[in-house]
Amino acid sequence: MENKPAETTERKERIFSAIQPSGSVTLGNYLGALQNWVKLQDQFDCIFALADLHTITVRQEPAKFRHNTLDAYALLLACGIDPERSLFFLQSHVPAHSQLAWVLDCYTQFGELQRMTQFKDKAKKHADNINAGLFTYPSLMAADILLYQADLVPVGEDQTQHLELTRNIAERFNNAYSPTFTVPRGYTMKAGGRVMSLQDPTRKMSKSDENVNGCVYVLDKPEDILRKFKRAVTDSDMTVRYAEGKDGINNLMDIYSCVTGEDYAAIERAFAGKGYGDFKQAVGEAVIEHLRPIQARFADYIKNKDYLQACWQKGAEQASRIANRTLQKVMRKVGFVLP
Repeated sequence: MENKPAETTERKERIFSAIQPSGSVTLGNYLGALQNWVKLQDQFDCIFALADLHTITVRQEPAKFRHNTLDAYALLLACGIDPERSLFFLQSHVPAHSQLAWVLDCYTQFGELQRMTQFKDKAKKHADNINAGLFTYPSLMAADILLYQADLVPVGEDQTQHLELTRNIAERFNNAYSPTFTVPRGYTMKAGGRVMSLQDPTRKMSKSDENVNGCVYVLDKPEDILRKFKRAVTDSDMTVRYAEGKDGINNLMDIYSCVTGEDYAAIERAFAGKGYGDFKQAVGEAVIEHLRPIQARFADYIKNKDYLQACWQKGAEQASRIANRTLQKVMRKVGFVLP
């Protein structure tokens, strides 16, 4: 009888990403990260977290913090994060994150943390509360990633420095003891990675934008979305085309492309001879239609607290099993007496 070779299933690479539940999710968050998270589920072993521990580096009003966290969890499910295909949990539900962060603090140099540009930026914004957590949170971010032996981490322009520090910490620990952590690589997202403010298209869309018309939220009412796009800053050229120096139109074309799937050439053809008013109206309407089913699913999820709780409890249990294996290995190598 002929021996057949055993079938092998190729291991999917593991990808880890997290987002803070610090208020309403913007269109930039959705197109730049969450929409891609959904697509990643087909290709990778995905682990996603709500980084609620990171959120308290800035003072939070407790009731609002809980409300934002609940909303964010429901919204990510509504966007398409599938707890049957991906591991999705609240960071604070897995104590190993805080435990490993302390160990990694002791393998991170003061100067490395001091050089972090996000620390400098946030310290300026919150000069009345420059706390130790704000300074050391890159070590917690490293723990988030390294606990799960992630192969890949999606990175935007503002996260590359943190990933590099995570890689340095992992290599430093591995060299001091023996291979313990997977050294993660950056994963560059597809189109939509950087959505800009509608009022200042040289700056990233942000919920901290002082101009309320600069930022669109995933849960905005349709009439508010349309109003914001109609007021979007453009230029005096009056031709819908993607070109250097046309930051406002380029941003609108990026957004339109992300929600319709049309490329720049198709958009330019469709709006040839039409004014900016028509184009801004079309972009607003396309965004409204794209977000409509997400808003409907969110309304259903947020009413079903028992289901949400069941999801995050299951996620925490699964995450803890993986995280605790890594933590036990680290504690043993450092020399702690294990319980």
